[in-house]
Amino acid sequence: MIIREYRPSDCKFLADLFYQTVHSINAKDYTDEQLNVWATSNVNINEWNQSLSEHFTLVAVKDRIIVGFGDIDRTGYLDRLYVHKDYQSQGIATAICNKLEHAFEISKITTHASITAKPFFLHRGYSIIKEQQVIRSNISLTNYIMEKQF
Repeated sequence: MIIREYRPSDCKFLADLFYQTVHSINAKDYTDEQLNVWATSNVNINEWNQSLSEHFTLVAVKDRIIVGFGDIDRTGYLDRLYVHKDYQSQGIATAICNKLEHAFEISKITTHASITAKPFFLHRGYSIIKEQQVIRSNISLTNYIMEKQF
């Protein structure tokens, strides 16, 4: 597996990976209604590309297949971290996160972790700041504001 920096040509693949991962892996913790407002099938590729390009974004590739990605901004907000549904539990998220956490000289990293991702971040030394309800299209989704101090 290689981990490389994001390229705009990756964007469509990352959007598809995001959709597939949310709708399969996160299905154990969220309802279909919640999954559908979280990961719609019509992501705005231009907005995603702009966000991913502005952040420090890494892409994991294994056998020429994009198997994961993650991004962090300069303030230390770890925005996205997703691993392809067929490549879970292979250390991909850990490898990406290791690099993201050291991308900038910052004192803490903050993320909004899903119910599904919360154990991963707890294992990495993140603390739960608070549970929150995010409203999308009048549907409530639970996630956790989590921080890791450096």
